Amino acid sequence: MNDGIAVVTGANKGIGKQIARQLAAAGVTVYVGAREAERGRRAVDEIGGDARLLVLDVTDAASIASAAQQVDALDILVNNAGVMVGDEPAPSADLDNFRRTYETNLFGVLAVTNAFLPTMRRSTRARIVNVSSGTGSLTWSSDPEREFAVAAGSAAAYRSSKTALNALTVFYAQALAKDGFKVNALAPGLRATDLNARAAASDGDPAEAAAGAVRLALLPEDGPTGQFISWDGTPVPW
Repeated sequence: MNDGIAVVTGANKGIGKQIARQLAAAGVTVYVGAREAERGRRAVDEIGGDARLLVLDVTDAASIASAAQQVDALDILVNNAGVMVGDEPAPSADLDNFRRTYETNLFGVLAVTNAFLPTMRRSTRARIVNVSSGTGSLTWSSDPEREFAVAAGSAAAYRSSKTALNALTVFYAQALAKDGFKVNALAPGLRATDLNARAAASDGDPAEAAAGAVRLALLPEDGPTGQFISWDGTPVPW
């Protein structure tokens, strides 16, 4: 696919920027989603290729509607925008932190996807990639050998929002299968981003995670759908 069109949310930095960069390098026209126009313009200039600015705040209905009107053809949607607001376990979690986290990580995905669906239905190779997290796996979260399972349920808002996103991925895959869509979730691994202090201190390369997302964005017709896939291509348990 070297003539497709993609929208990547939260693409002015981090993993999203690398996804946009790699898609553009593959010949895809990429709309670089960014809440702030100036940051988005800088990212577009750095990405190169056929990258285009798309001002898009996934928590703002008017912004989503405006962005959807600007894209008249679309093959790939990468729901990458995500936040971590607070890292408390559920018993001490702040309800407002939960709401703010879900507004971006879950409700934003629902709103953006539904806004772009009418356009994507005209594509013969529609692909949706939801950037999730391995910490959203209930199986891994229950495994005492996993570091984040030992962390006594920390970051309950973020992790539960990604678990919910995984469920939404399955539901979209089931509902859109008859239309030829491929809808999958990606576990990107810990990457050097500004998500939180632990991520910022990591040496994980965002480009490595982006490569996993790009593989799902460019899946062939016999590729999987409704799956949770790690950045290295291996399946992740729900």
